[in-house]
Amino acid sequence: MWEEHELSKMVEGGIPWKMASDGSGNVGKVYGVYDEDAGVELRGRFIIDPDGVIQGMETLTPPVGRNMEETIRQIQAFQHVRESGGTEATPAEWKPGKMTLKPGPDMVGRIWEVWKPDGN
Repeated sequence: MWEEHELSKMVEGGIPWKMASDGSGNVGKVYGVYDEDAGVELRGRFIIDPDGVIQGMETLTPPVGRNMEETIRQIQAFQHVRESGGTEATPAEWKPGKMTLKPGPDMVGRIWEVWKPDGN
């Protein structure tokens, strides 16, 4: 209902993934985002890969909204890394089409030599 009445009006075309509702709080309790005292869940966002592994998570208190553009960027980054078989890593603020890094021992302490914040 929230996606139909709210998100579809906030994000052009709606969000490109499924969302879950947890009225009973059972899932929130498992993920540690259920506030027992208030009887509500905190704003939890979990990026779970096709193998069921949590790759990213964020928890915010109810008065603070999430950044949907950042969530989409992170999903794209996780997808890119997965598609590369782990041979590429995405630096801070990476976006599709921008430079990636080749992880390895030779990069430790030297990322600054190749990474430019503007992606060049």
